[in-house]
Amino acid sequence: MLNSIARAAFTRLFTPPARGLLRIGISPDAVTVIGTTGVCIGALVAYPLGHLFWGTVVITVFVLADMLDGIMARLSGASSAWGAFLDSTLDRIADSAVFVGLALWFFLGADDPLTALLALVCLVTGSLVSYVRARGEALGVQAAGGIAERADRLLVTLVVTGIVGLGVPVVVLTLALGVLSLLCIVTVVQRMAAVRSQLGGRPTVE
Repeated sequence: MLNSIARAAFTRLFTPPARGLLRIGISPDAVTVIGTTGVCIGALVAYPLGHLFWGTVVITVFVLADMLDGIMARLSGASSAWGAFLDSTLDRIADSAVFVGLALWFFLGADDPLTALLALVCLVTGSLVSYVRARGEALGVQAAGGIAERADRLLVTLVVTGIVGLGVPVVVLTLALGVLSLLCIVTVVQRMAAVRSQLGGRPTVE
């Protein structure tokens, strides 16, 4: 949902810094790696120590920075299958780090196994959302869209985690993760239905 709404606005916002990075010789792939590394540090260092607000700040900064890579690739004419593959793979690593970091804190630090378990459920269901798209596109059909795309999942998780870090009751995060898990399941079903409708009775290629 947010992908279609915010893409044009973010492109306008990040085009000037993207041009600047290209001028000083930084490649889109380097920005992808740096962004993912920053997210992983914020999620796997700050979150397990209970620094939910500041961990979220660090993650958000690097998530925004990671948006630069696609813009840089388009500006430089360097878009490639490898760049798309790298970006998609590292996105999965970054998403996993966020939910693993939350699970570690709520299992080991906050002694809240329900919230920790829901974080892991979000990790699994979010991965399924991505897998269904990848598998559908490998079959030559469109499998994007749905009610809980990656941008939606990150926005909900980071905003709610950040405000919990400022003192909002943890139950708000627990509920948010539970709802997000259900929305991910709905998205998986939506994408599977889209793939099914496009494939129809197409024969299997031997």
